Amino acid sequence: MAVDTADQPTQAQTPRRPTRLTRGGKELIYRHSIAVRLTHWVNVLCFFVLLMSGMQIFNAHPMLHWGIKGAETDPSILSIYAEEQLDGPPIGWTQIGSAKFNTTGWLGVFRDRDGFPSGRAFHWRVTLPSYQSLAEGRRWHFFFAWLFAINGLIYLIHSFVARHVQRDLTPTRADLRNIGRSILDHLKLKHPRGEEAKRYNVLQKLTYLIVAFVLLPLMILTGLTMSPGVVSAAHFLLDIFGGRQSARTIHFIVASLLVLFVLVHVIEVLLAGVFNEMRSMITGWFAVRPDKSEGNKP
Repeated sequence: MAVDTADQPTQAQTPRRPTRLTRGGKELIYRHSIAVRLTHWVNVLCFFVLLMSGMQIFNAHPMLHWGIKGAETDPSILSIYAEEQLDGPPIGWTQIGSAKFNTTGWLGVFRDRDGFPSGRAFHWRVTLPSYQSLAEGRRWHFFFAWLFAINGLIYLIHSFVARHVQRDLTPTRADLRNIGRSILDHLKLKHPRGEEAKRYNVLQKLTYLIVAFVLLPLMILTGLTMSPGVVSAAHFLLDIFGGRQSARTIHFIVASLLVLFVLVHVIEVLLAGVFNEMRSMITGWFAVRPDKSEGNKP
């Protein structure tokens, strides 16, 4: 019977990694190079600074529009605002299209440092700086945006040169055929052991590829589109995204998707084992638990 070797790993596709055994019988593999680890932690720093300063910038005009115009009187896709009351404290509202939700204490209205109700889209505890300052928020945002972009470029160049993308992140046909099983394993909170734990599963591969080659480039391009100085030299960006307000809306949506990605990522780290996952991203060494079937062999 002929054997299909198209999806079987070859020596070129999966070079042997440095390994060593621990006393508990676990196998330690050198999973992350120093370049991957350094760029990862720079990304973590940049992401949180960009998120917090971005919320500060959003607070200056807490509305999203589509197209060119973005005045307060223009129809909005999303708006977060405070409504003053004749009797009683203000109410925080979040409006998505025509749907309106009372989000007092969550979005729109919070208590300030003195305990008084204050109207702003996002809480002062999660913005950078904590006080209302569009200028300061922009300074933080622009500096770390360039650092984020340069760091990402370094990561991509290293990943292609070291064949990290081709070897570790590109799904094989076998991966794609087993995507249903991978989804089921995630729903059951089942984490791989043995040989399966030495490589990314298909959902991880697809997610990382989408983040690296779709979401992050969109963040950078839409961010550049909102800069008058950049679009004066590259006016085609406005044509691509249909206007500065459309770019701002896409920027916000992609940022929200990245926040969701980070939340899922952190949850997976907690479920898979914080110590092992953190060690692999600090030292490079990742402990592989033996497969249960292998553990039962005499």
